[in-house]
Amino acid sequence: MLESSISWRGDGKYFATLSESCNSPPSHKRLKVWERDSGAAHATSEMKAFIGSVLDWMPSGAKIAAVYDRKKENECPLLVLFERNGLERSSFSIDDRMDATVVMLKWNCDSDLLVTVVRSENYDSVRIWYCSNNHWYLKQEIRYPSQEGLKFMWHPTKPLQLICWTLSGRSTTYNLCWNTAVTENSTAFVVDGSRIRVTPLSISLLPPPMYLFSIKFSSTVRDVAVHFKSSRNLLAVGLSNGCLCILELLQIDTWEELEGKEYSAEACSSETLFRSLLHLIWLDSHTLLSVSHYGVINGKYHGQNGLSGYHLEEIELVCSEDHVPSLMTCSGWHAKAIHGIPLQRPVISIASDPAKQSSAVIQFDGGNLFKYTSKSCIQGGAMKRCDFNFLSSCLWMSLVPIGGTSSESLPFGLDDMGRLQVSGKILCNNCSSFSFYSNRGDQVITHLIFATKQDLLFVVDTSDILHGDVESKYDSFIQVGNKRRDRGNRKYINIWERGAKIIGVLHGDEAAVLLQTTRGNLECIYPRKLVLASIVNALAEQRFKDALYMVRRHRIDFNVIIDYCGWQTFVQHAPEFVKEVNNLNHLTEFICAIKKENVTERLYENYIALPYTNETKDEEARELKGFDPDNKVSSVLLAIRTAIQGQLAESPARELCILTTLARSDPPALEEALERIKVIREMELSGFDDPRRINFPSAEEALKHLLWLSDSEAVFEAALGLYDLNLAAMVALNSQKDPKEFLPFLQELQRMPDVMMHYTIDLKLKRHENALKHIASAGDAHYVDFMNLIKKNPQLFPLGLLLTTDPNKRNQVLEAWGDHLNDLKCFEHAATTYLCCSNLEKALKAYRSSGSWSGVLAVAGLLKLGKDETVQLAHELCEELQALGKPGEAAKIALEYCADVKSGVGLLITAREWEDALRISFLHRRDDLISEIRNASLECGGSLISEYEEGLEKVGKYLTRYLAVRQRRLLLAAKLRSDERSMADLDDDTASEASSNFSGMSAYTRGTRTGSAASIVSSTAGSKARESRRQRNRGKIRPGSPDEEMALVEHLKGMSLTNGAMCELRSLLICLVMLGKQEIARKLQRTGENFQLSQIAAVKLAEDTMPTDVMDEREQTLERYFHKARVELQNSEAFSWRCKVFVSP
Repeated sequence: MLESSISWRGDGKYFATLSESCNSPPSHKRLKVWERDSGAAHATSEMKAFIGSVLDWMPSGAKIAAVYDRKKENECPLLVLFERNGLERSSFSIDDRMDATVVMLKWNCDSDLLVTVVRSENYDSVRIWYCSNNHWYLKQEIRYPSQEGLKFMWHPTKPLQLICWTLSGRSTTYNLCWNTAVTENSTAFVVDGSRIRVTPLSISLLPPPMYLFSIKFSSTVRDVAVHFKSSRNLLAVGLSNGCLCILELLQIDTWEELEGKEYSAEACSSETLFRSLLHLIWLDSHTLLSVSHYGVINGKYHGQNGLSGYHLEEIELVCSEDHVPSLMTCSGWHAKAIHGIPLQRPVISIASDPAKQSSAVIQFDGGNLFKYTSKSCIQGGAMKRCDFNFLSSCLWMSLVPIGGTSSESLPFGLDDMGRLQVSGKILCNNCSSFSFYSNRGDQVITHLIFATKQDLLFVVDTSDILHGDVESKYDSFIQVGNKRRDRGNRKYINIWERGAKIIGVLHGDEAAVLLQTTRGNLECIYPRKLVLASIVNALAEQRFKDALYMVRRHRIDFNVIIDYCGWQTFVQHAPEFVKEVNNLNHLTEFICAIKKENVTERLYENYIALPYTNETKDEEARELKGFDPDNKVSSVLLAIRTAIQGQLAESPARELCILTTLARSDPPALEEALERIKVIREMELSGFDDPRRINFPSAEEALKHLLWLSDSEAVFEAALGLYDLNLAAMVALNSQKDPKEFLPFLQELQRMPDVMMHYTIDLKLKRHENALKHIASAGDAHYVDFMNLIKKNPQLFPLGLLLTTDPNKRNQVLEAWGDHLNDLKCFEHAATTYLCCSNLEKALKAYRSSGSWSGVLAVAGLLKLGKDETVQLAHELCEELQALGKPGEAAKIALEYCADVKSGVGLLITAREWEDALRISFLHRRDDLISEIRNASLECGGSLISEYEEGLEKVGKYLTRYLAVRQRRLLLAAKLRSDERSMADLDDDTASEASSNFSGMSAYTRGTRTGSAASIVSSTAGSKARESRRQRNRGKIRPGSPDEEMALVEHLKGMSLTNGAMCELRSLLICLVMLGKQEIARKLQRTGENFQLSQIAAVKLAEDTMPTDVMDEREQTLERYFHKARVELQNSEAFSWRCKVFVSP
């Protein structure tokens, strides 16, 4: 009889059979693949010794799983994976005894887990296999008595839910989850059947299946607990056969000697057999806590003292052997269950509490949290409900110490829906994995690191979580993830491989996050935020060498070391910095990177929180000679240079480093650097055997170093400035200048007298003050050059006066200075200068050019002009002042010097100085002039009344337009916000495409945004034309323009009465009253007052409405603000021009 089994592919298009052949031995079969529609054989495998009818096709369709029987080879069965074409793809051994048999196998719905039922002599075991990096791992084994008749199935839609049942009626549902066994010191423990592969990731980033060394156990590993504290490295392992193994590992710094080795672990002795140990954790170095299950087999209890079901057990450990530091201790352990609590509800997870010794938090189904304290503690051995719970069952839970005022640990949990919770609040709704980082020695957690399902990695400060600032700073993580093109203020890292998860971190100065991709490889990244946090922590602890190492390693801007606490504070600590770094190459690299800007306020402003203000000035820093509180670069380099000279021994490298500080100063201290090189050159030329000579580089080497750091032309000019022609020639030669360019010039200088040589060099270097001093000391023969230098450089006139003692020469300098000021149209200063040298004619012309009639007439008195000449000059000045629009001053000249009362009064009327005009008319008893004043004042009053009435109408019109424009702007802004909120609900691609049309829009826009290059590129002439038109139209109100709203407000402000207008208005009112025109005066004052109040009220209304988006048509009216202004400003200075007799009640 021919037997056959069948397995369908996920889409039902093909199916596979495992059938015997008529002409082959009974144990040999073929795997055949058939097409569903035609029924034809698609492929056939080779004839092999398959076990029974065990066959299953992966739901994804990639592989077909079967089992080879290898009893003839005296080996255990082999799981084989076939392709659809019948060819063998890969295989792996079940790693069991030879008589073991695979009776069932099944893939889960995601095709990533394979379950087999292996039948042995005394038990049946459910084994769960997983493939990563082309290696198959046995991740879990659950044993059942063979007589129970084990069956199982995967949940059809939940890939991590396995359902097992037995013929005795016992059914168990296993909800599986992936746990990462990476310790706080970044040591990875990978379970592979009966072995644990150990890899210290802090030493080497070896991806599984590679490892440093392995530990072999007597049975498959079910659970692992690690305790790496108090200088002890303990490992507790629960096995599938119910045994418990304890190992004490070596210190990590000695693990390199264990590479490639495998150690066998013994089970610890125990009074009872732990059939299963789940959720195994360490309470302390001699106490374990776990959930144990004692079941019923064939009607008999298999547990201690007749217990059954799930119990929370506390296990005490004692080692009878002394630990040898250089050996791994895995024997001599004794385990004893000292306390047990029956459990009525399923336990989801257990986590030890790092803040309290010998305590843990237990999470039950539904997210309920209970705290357990060890029985060895006072009032221990019982569970107490916590003050907070999770909102749902969190398969991954951690308790972390976060410092602060509270000694409690903060519970973090992640449920299967991706909700990351902390203390009962949801932190993120789409989290896939998380871990914690600490940059402190006490292991207090400083950052939370988690990845989202959109493959974004976030680094969050625990202080933000404590203070509730997460949503405001990180935009609730989902919205940020949808804005991938917003790179200006990005607070996340794009994970380059989809589905990668965080498995751990490297704490402290390493500041790394470890990721594992879906294919199994390990990746190590260094988030900028963690790196800067570790650098800041090192700076706070004054570990300058470590901080500099991290900055160089991660290519961070060196200036963060200076700017973190303020460069003034760094100047104070410069000696400690130099002493600790003690590496001239690193110091030189650091010196060359110093720049003016503060990188903590611009480049790293989103990563660093400054502890102090950078404006802190320290008195100790001020004591440095040459310290400039406003020059960061020079002051820091001065402090470093001083520290190098005081802390480091003399050496050629030290001298080059000092030259670097001088060359990188701002501005470069090239003369001081050349002085040091000059000393070295003189030491070389002295011929004496100076023992200090070996501590300095050669002058040529030092000069080449300086030229490499600085502009060669600037160094050459600095050498000339020292008046050392030999040094200048040396600089020119080493800077590869053409001798034809500099040699004739230097030879010419050498032939000159010293004073003229210095003068010529100063002129070339544009050091005009020094040049003037040198040419002044050359004697009277070079007086012409002295004057020419002053005239070409007018800033030298004060110094020229100091250097000139002869009175005649001083007058020549003053006259030249006056001519210069006259050319600059500084006429009053020129006139004063001419007076100093007694040149009255030029002083008179300068005063006349400046329009200072009083100065002109005073100088005329000094010149002793005749009466007729003075009157003629007064008439000319009067005409000039009228032409310049200064009738008031012209009136004074007409009255005082020309004795022309009629012209003087007429000019006062033109200047609207009504009171003075009336006073002069009464003084000279000129009724004709009084009548002229009456007519002019009535005409002026009438025109002002018309102007104020028209202005009052304009104020109302402009304010009405402003309110209408503002209302339209608010409505458009509200509509745009509504559109943006609706787009935020779209996915990344749709939202980015849809929102691109609105990214450049506001309530107004100056132009359109298109993708063509023609719309972007414009000619220079067109740009200048638009700018000129914009300048001409500035101040105009253009309806519908983006600036119309602000232009209306500015125009309203510009309509206010000036101080001059108020003085003229008051003078006119008094004049009208004196002339008996009280009614006209009263009407003028009332109209002006109404205009001024309306203008002030309109401006106040506009200023109150601009900062808010609230529309209140009942309150925001001109009438209401008008009455309010009348009450508040009744006695203010702005209305002092009014006559109280005309004030309306």
